[in-house]
Amino acid sequence: MTEVLVAPFSLRQLYQGGRLSQYLLLLACAAAVVGLFASRALVALSPIVGLVAACTQPNLRASLKQWFHLRTVVCIALLYVFLVISGTYTTQYAVWQHEIYRKLPLLIVPLAFAVAVPLTERQKYGIGLLYVVLATSLAISTLGRYLLDPEEANRLISIGQNVPAITGIFHIHFSIMLALAFFFALLLRRNPLATPSVRWVLLGCATLMFIIMHVLAYRTGLMVLYAMLLFDAVILIMLQRRFVLGVLVLVAMVGLPLGAYLTLEPIQGRVAVTLEDIDQYQSGRNINDYSLAKRFAAWETATIIAREHPWLGVGMADVDAAMLGQYSYHNFGLKPKNWVMTHNQYLEYLVGGGAVGLLLWLLVLFGPFLQPALRQNPYVIHFLLMMSVANLVDSLLQMQIGFNLFVFLYGFIVVSAERAARSPANVAT
Repeated sequence: MTEVLVAPFSLRQLYQGGRLSQYLLLLACAAAVVGLFASRALVALSPIVGLVAACTQPNLRASLKQWFHLRTVVCIALLYVFLVISGTYTTQYAVWQHEIYRKLPLLIVPLAFAVAVPLTERQKYGIGLLYVVLATSLAISTLGRYLLDPEEANRLISIGQNVPAITGIFHIHFSIMLALAFFFALLLRRNPLATPSVRWVLLGCATLMFIIMHVLAYRTGLMVLYAMLLFDAVILIMLQRRFVLGVLVLVAMVGLPLGAYLTLEPIQGRVAVTLEDIDQYQSGRNINDYSLAKRFAAWETATIIAREHPWLGVGMADVDAAMLGQYSYHNFGLKPKNWVMTHNQYLEYLVGGGAVGLLLWLLVLFGPFLQPALRQNPYVIHFLLMMSVANLVDSLLQMQIGFNLFVFLYGFIVVSAERAARSPANVAT
């Protein structure tokens, strides 16, 4: 009788071979993606798992040295350092303490992607597929909620409200997540690992998300989507000299929204309420029930504060208090419950950190484009440009889901891309 020898499971072997660190990083990524769409608990746990993945890197000392040389890691860490320094002049000490804890992922998540054993191309591809599939599933489920009572949904849209995501994700963040998933699906189709059947599935996912975003008339998501299409057209024409394809994208940018406006009642309602919003603000009438007009008032309020504190701002933890103080002086006829905050991440850093804070934020968003390898990476380009547009109309880092979305994708896409570009194999070639 032949005896079969089975090698015993060895945690030490997993550690020494780097697989333990890699599997933990993969687990952290999967938890982050699932958590973004369905569970706050998983999102909160994923940075901890990522930190453990970094600590179980068998070549920890060498990886830590590399960590300090990654410019993307340094730039995003400076945001956290500046937050800490702003405590020296803050008046909202309790809020500052909370922010110090809440924004620790600015250090932890990039550390995980810079130090842990990197994911394989197949593993990264799998995480990308997971994001697209979950986004598509959630979009379809939310569309189902719309179809249960389209008349009521259209009425809500016509008065400036939105059909909420089935899992309760705030509509602004949800729409941005769908816009990102649309482009990720198209980019993943070009991956060598994508089989013909998977390419068709990804095309179907992209098509569904494009249609659903228009049916649900998510204003922020559509703005981000069409802005990125414009960027793509410019890149195709100006940089890649692919004139025919670039012109086709430009034509689609005009034709598709026009067709959506002529055929979809939600788009018609959204356009009408947007124009009414603008008119209410410009004419000085009551804007208490107009979301875009309240955002205009917030931007004007934030600008006034920024002019009074141009260099270091009021303190990163003092932004809300400063906004409320300015509203008490000039409130645009708004009731206190409608005194909204900055709704613009650039203004958030300008008010809280002055010119220094805004410069640091711009370094995070646009600094990677100073590196040739990163500005040629389509995932880096699409993620950073789309987030730069989205931050024009909302302070995404102030709500936890927006903060988690940005920090995770920054680590997964941008930090990982720089690390890969600086790896000895790539440097040698």
